[in-house]
Amino acid sequence: MSSNERNIVILGASFAGISATHYALKHVLPFLPTSNGEKYHVYLISPSRDFFFRVASPRAAVSTDLMPNSKTFYPIAPGLAQYGNLVTLVLGTATAWDNETRTVNIASAEGPEKVLGYHALLLATGTRTPSPLFTLHSTSEASKAELSSMNTRLVKAKSILIAGGGPAGVETAGEIGEYLNGTPGWFASKPVEPKAHITVVTDNKNLLPALRPELGKKAEGYLARLGVEVRYGVRMEKATDNSDGTTTVRISTGEEVTVDVYIPATGQVPNTEYVPKSLLTDRGYVQTNNTTLRVDVAGPRVYALGDVGSYTRGGVMDIYDAVPVVMTNMKRDLLAFADAGEEKPGATITPKGGDRPYKPNLKETQLVPVGRSKGVGAIFGWKLPSFMVWLIKGRDYLSSTAPDLITGNKWKKENSWKPTDG
Repeated sequence: MSSNERNIVILGASFAGISATHYALKHVLPFLPTSNGEKYHVYLISPSRDFFFRVASPRAAVSTDLMPNSKTFYPIAPGLAQYGNLVTLVLGTATAWDNETRTVNIASAEGPEKVLGYHALLLATGTRTPSPLFTLHSTSEASKAELSSMNTRLVKAKSILIAGGGPAGVETAGEIGEYLNGTPGWFASKPVEPKAHITVVTDNKNLLPALRPELGKKAEGYLARLGVEVRYGVRMEKATDNSDGTTTVRISTGEEVTVDVYIPATGQVPNTEYVPKSLLTDRGYVQTNNTTLRVDVAGPRVYALGDVGSYTRGGVMDIYDAVPVVMTNMKRDLLAFADAGEEKPGATITPKGGDRPYKPNLKETQLVPVGRSKGVGAIFGWKLPSFMVWLIKGRDYLSSTAPDLITGNKWKKENSWKPTDG
């Protein structure tokens, strides 16, 4: 990378990476000076050609007729075409990062490994779930195959075990329960003749621990109406796939049960294998400044956005709150460097005035559909009736919002902010 080349490298193309890319191209690059021949270019690194709208995965896992691939997978490249030669989509995965030489190694899906130098680097590689049903593990083609396989298996399943009492577990259980067992009549508390026995196990004492206990209890009641049993204080210890397609699961009570379908819907692992260990927390997340969203320990102009960072409780809503913060601070850093003209080794150029601060939303906020007509949840501490949860999320799992994200229309307007004196 020559002295005039100013690469902005964004690792990951899920909600965080896609958002940051559009925000940078709309509201950062146009304001950077190029009078001395500076050439700014955005590189978006993704293992998949398609963006996966994972919010809708519980319904897609049950039936791609109810939630077709066209509403969960979106090609990334067409949304970037509007920016011409200012951006390059690189199909590949980061395998190594040297923050001293400021380079990232990319295992490319289209050729030999690339070494990409960066002027600014944004880590947005997120986390992955044990099951490929809920997050991309590689390509969109692989995820589509997993969803199709699960659709086929569920049609014939008589016994189903779901591990995890969080949103993914509850939503998936509700979708499966209604799809296979239907809904009971007005005065019935459960299906009369359920097609499948469905069990959710959780090591918590409540479902949906991020919500108040009464909402978890309400979700349990909705699940019961769909033929779903919940077992509390139970942890899954081992799952073994059998040659006949069934799975034998051992749980913390010492029991072993063989089921037609087993779905792990708990636990997330950060995608940080490429990050130097010295830059990670004990749990494997990127050490992030909780206020500026910079990765201070990694050198100048390095940032983390989304679930990969140590600053966040996780989730798409939190990502959307953080995007303007991290991109404003990146813009300030880039302008400060441009004004200074050079950066001495070991020194960091500091922008004038205070940084834009990230302020997390710590109020009770979570929406959880349970089947195709019920749900529980709260927004900013306000409990919502079931109908409102269905209206906001349960109808289509917010899939109607995906096109605006992919085209960049979500970030059409800059979320303005003025620095304080400093």
